[in-house]
Amino acid sequence: MFQIYLFIKDVYVTLFYVNTSRFKAKELLEKLKNKRLIFVGDSLNRNQWVSLVCMVESSLPPHQKLLKREGSLQSFRAQEFNVSIDFYWSPLLVESNCDHPINHRVSSRIMRPNSIERHAKHWNNADILVFNSYLWWEKPRMRMKLTYSSFEEKDANYREVKMIEGFELALKTWSAWLQRNVDAAKTQLYFVSLSPTHVRWGEEWGMPNNRNCYNETEPICAEGYTSRGSDYRMMRLVEKSVDNLQSVGVDVQILNVTQLSEYRKDAHPSIYREFWDSFSEDQLANPSSYADCTHWCLPGVPDVWNELLYAYIISKT
Repeated sequence: MFQIYLFIKDVYVTLFYVNTSRFKAKELLEKLKNKRLIFVGDSLNRNQWVSLVCMVESSLPPHQKLLKREGSLQSFRAQEFNVSIDFYWSPLLVESNCDHPINHRVSSRIMRPNSIERHAKHWNNADILVFNSYLWWEKPRMRMKLTYSSFEEKDANYREVKMIEGFELALKTWSAWLQRNVDAAKTQLYFVSLSPTHVRWGEEWGMPNNRNCYNETEPICAEGYTSRGSDYRMMRLVEKSVDNLQSVGVDVQILNVTQLSEYRKDAHPSIYREFWDSFSEDQLANPSSYADCTHWCLPGVPDVWNELLYAYIISKT
C-alpha cells in the first residue's frame, strides 16, 4: 500500500493505491478487459467521462480506438482490449422532459418518478456503473412537476413538489432498479458526490458577493472551506439510499469528490469554452455574466476524480 499526496495549497488529498502508482492507462484497460464502464447522469458526469477517455486514449494507437454517439449514449471503445467506456445522458436518473441529449433547456421540469426503464435498458449490461445527479435539482426557486402519464398526453395531471423531494423520489426508483437488476457479485457501482460550483459567493473568498470564477487564478486556501452554494442535504439523501442498498446486499461506493473540489474556484472554463448561444454586446462587455463556473477545465479537477475511481477499480480482485 502506498500513498500519494496531491498538493492543493495547504490541503492534502490522500489517495490510497494497492500495489500501484499514479494512473496507468494500460493497467486500467487490462483491468477493464472485455468489460463495459458507463457514466450515467448529467453534464458533470460527462465532464468526468471525457476526462477518463482522454486519460486512456493517448495510450492507444489511432486504429485501436473508436468514438461514436447514438442518441443519449456516447461510447468510446478501446478495441484491442474490448473495453467500452460510455456516457449516458440522464440528468434526473428517472425519465423527465430534460432527457433529450441536446435540446434539454426547458422552462419547467417534469419527471416521471416511477419510470427509469427507458434509460436503464441502455446500461443494464454494464460491469461498472458510475452515477451522478445533482446539478439539475439545484434550483431552489423552481418546483418539480410530477406526472405518471406520458409527456405527450395533453390532459396529464401534475403534482408539484420541492426539488429535493423530487430528488428523493428519483433515488427511491433508482435504488429499486438496482435491487431488481444488478448482479452484486459481478457489477461495481459508484455514485459521485456533488460537484461544487463557484457561480457567486465571492465574499467567501474575500471578493464582492456577486463575484464568480471569472479571472480567478488561485484556489481557495482556507482549510475546510465549504460554499453555502453546496447543498449537502442532497448528499445525505444519497448516503441514506446507499446505506439502505448495502443493507440488502447491493454495494454502492460513494466517490467523494466534493471537498477537494470546493477549493478550486480557479479550475472552471469560465469564458474559455464553446457556448451554445451568441451573446449580446452588453454581455460581451461583462464577461463574468456568462462565465461557466460549473463545469471543469480539462486536464483538471475531473482527472483527480478519475484517479480516485481508478484506485477503487484497480483494488478490486
